[in-house]
Parts: sequence; structure tokens; C-alpha cells
Amino acid sequence: MSQKITKDMKFSEILEFGQPVIQVFKKYNMGCLGCAVARFETLEQGANAHGVNVDELLKDLNAALEN
Repeated sequence: MSQKITKDMKFSEILEFGQPVIQVFKKYNMGCLGCAVARFETLEQGANAHGVNVDELLKDLNAALEN
């Protein structure tokens, strides 16, 4: 069973999925890898802070995990 990324996951948890999710964050111009608050901020909080549609981001992140 593959794992799914959710809006309430912390960036630090999501980044553990590696290169596929990093590429998605780059696509959205989100520098999460080097961000100091990545350990504490949820995907939804970060998307809102960057003006990114969280549902689109979530869809792309989960699609990247399936490939």
C-alpha cells in the first residue's frame, strides 16, 4: 500500500519521500528543503504562505509518488 501525502503533514515528513516531492516543490517555487520552519509547518500552512493552491500541490505531490 502506497503512502499518501495529506494537507496536515509537516514539510519535514513530506521531504522524507525524496527527489520526487522535491521536484514538485521546485515546480511551485517553494524552497522547502532549506526552510527553517519546514519541521513545524504543515503543507497547508506553507502553501497558504506562498500563495499556492494546496489542493493542486497535494495532487501533484501524490502523483509524483505514484510514478
